[in-house]
Amino acid sequence: MYDYHNPVLLHPSVNALVTNPDGTYVDVTFGGGGHSNAILQKLSSKGRLISFDQDEDTLTRAPKDPRFTLVNHNFQFTKQYLEYLKALPVDGILADLGISSHQIDVGERGFAHRLNGPLDMRMSASNPNSAAHIVQNASEKELNYIFKQYGEIPNARRLSDQIIRCRGNKDLSSIEGFKSAIDSCTPSKTPAKYLSQVFQALRIAVNKEMEVLETLLSDAESLIKPGGKLVVISYHSLEDRLVKHLFQTGNLEGNRHTDLYGHISKPFDNQPNAAITPDEAEIESNKRARSAKMRIGVRNTWKRTHS
Repeated sequence: MYDYHNPVLLHPSVNALVTNPDGTYVDVTFGGGGHSNAILQKLSSKGRLISFDQDEDTLTRAPKDPRFTLVNHNFQFTKQYLEYLKALPVDGILADLGISSHQIDVGERGFAHRLNGPLDMRMSASNPNSAAHIVQNASEKELNYIFKQYGEIPNARRLSDQIIRCRGNKDLSSIEGFKSAIDSCTPSKTPAKYLSQVFQALRIAVNKEMEVLETLLSDAESLIKPGGKLVVISYHSLEDRLVKHLFQTGNLEGNRHTDLYGHISKPFDNQPNAAITPDEAEIESNKRARSAKMRIGVRNTWKRTHS
């Protein structure tokens, strides 16, 4: 049914998000359009959907619907574009993070270690810095941070040193060349898991995914009207931790600030408290869903005060 991208937690996410058929909603990760099309099906003729995607490949998949607007840009600028489109405040925002099935399955995009192609990983061709550029130009300190922070790789320092030593005498511009260059650092018992962590770390760095997510989460309070929903589907612990902190403590650091009565002041209520995960049937039909976690935050009427 979905030839471009198989959307994860499609019905649970859209059903949680859309509570007002006449409302305005935002899908910050259009991808193959699975979530966006499902949202449109739940909206009335008065409803409105604004979707974002920086990948130029998605433009041809935009539905021809007067209620729909596709912004071909990074969702880091969601607030600015919603202001420009006079759409604030909105009734809900959906973010399905990570990469699409299409991006993974096309070797030329460079996202998958199981395929050969250029070591690219850019979600937009307008991004001047590919993964190859990073491994060929970043300092050892920068590489160590990327692999340790974004990939949680135990031998990050050794890996970084190996990459530095391979510059000039190894092919670091292709997937096969890069894999060959770091072969001595790759565990023989779990090569696929290790390479997945390495590629994840590079992809996050190339596309500045954590910075983009932090901006969206920080802005969300001012974008969503009281009673509206922020629905986030994440695929690794770094993303999920930020969302969990926001919903539980009201800030991205996870610091609990209470009033004189011990109440935590926060802009979103976590409903339900625990993350929602795909059932066995969905995981069986879509392996990408295995690591997915969905959290739902309901915008409350609390207003931030500054001392």
